[in-house]
Amino acid sequence: MNKPAIEGGTPVREKKIYYGHQYIDDKDIEAVVSVLKSDYLTCGPKIDELERKLCEITGAKYAVACSNGTTALHIACLAAGVTEGDEVITTPITFAASANCALYCGAKPVFADINPRTYNIDPECVKKVTTSKTKAVVAVDYTGQSVELDELLEHCHKNNMVLIEDGAHVIGTKYKGRCNGSIADMTTFSFHPVKTVTSGEGGAVLTNSKELYEKLLLFRTHGITRNPELMKHTSDGPWYYEMLELGNNYRMSDMQAALLISQLDKLPMFSERRKEIVKKYDEAFSKLPQIFVQEEIPESDTTRHLYILRIVPEKLSIDRAKFFEALGAEGVVCNVHYIPVYYFPYYESMGYKKGICPNAEKLYDEMMSLPLYYAMSDEDVDSVIEAVTKIATYYAK
Repeated sequence: MNKPAIEGGTPVREKKIYYGHQYIDDKDIEAVVSVLKSDYLTCGPKIDELERKLCEITGAKYAVACSNGTTALHIACLAAGVTEGDEVITTPITFAASANCALYCGAKPVFADINPRTYNIDPECVKKVTTSKTKAVVAVDYTGQSVELDELLEHCHKNNMVLIEDGAHVIGTKYKGRCNGSIADMTTFSFHPVKTVTSGEGGAVLTNSKELYEKLLLFRTHGITRNPELMKHTSDGPWYYEMLELGNNYRMSDMQAALLISQLDKLPMFSERRKEIVKKYDEAFSKLPQIFVQEEIPESDTTRHLYILRIVPEKLSIDRAKFFEALGAEGVVCNVHYIPVYYFPYYESMGYKKGICPNAEKLYDEMMSLPLYYAMSDEDVDSVIEAVTKIATYYAK
């Protein structure tokens, strides 16, 4: 086998392939320009249009667009009634926001371990760390594969807890034939540029509960309402509004909404291409004993946001850091998703220590995220496969 570029061999390619990249076409640009030429740049009709479209796509009854995925998680926790003294269970293999949203409300994040084969939060581990203080579970659909929603919902409702599905990765996925976003008590989305569809920055919370929906609207916009049905006092006139809660300014602009509406039209196309790439990766890497391929539960028809390459350390003479470096030398620019949240100094200062979730910690030591995005060409995909195969074979024990 040829040497990897890091050992003086010839790289697969000169042009780098990054782990993620947005796809913007002329229709997306035209959609944004049309808003720039309109009367409303924010608080306008595109927000309502976007929320209707999200409901149409997912089957959820209500959608609340907001400024990003983090603010979506925050207002979901607020709507769930999470407050000081409560506990919120989540996974450590996620972006920090999945746990920080509990801290924003004065609650304590509690970490449940993952299933070592699917990498999603393990319902049995959730049950083990549930206490009388647990108010909500923030279950992350890691990589885009659905969490085991039925089991988590049953556990949450049995214990008077709220299931918040952190669906930052999951748009386009179906669980048992139903679109994610229409099943949990609340589902949050993120529309960052590396996600399947983007609004630049942006997020949303979806729910089937009118009560939660009305709370989400309040917490998104300063706690202020113009809905006469919710007001406590007699109106002074058509200009009148009331502040009912201590909310935030977490609004999305009409420009972002217009871009996302256009992107959502391409969701089936984006989803199909991501599935094609994942299939090619899985077929290639399942032949390499040095690589463990992430398993998928049969209930999840997954649109993958991330593709996780997981090495088998006992079958390689190098560690994850060296493998990562070798891929970079081959022109394949990976990332790692994610550092376990409780590893961070801020969480250490609160008393969290390593050893809480051994499956998650082992995964972190062995994984990296390969390139996966709509605009990848077949040549790009083949180059990634060739680079991984070269490195895994060269350094095989």
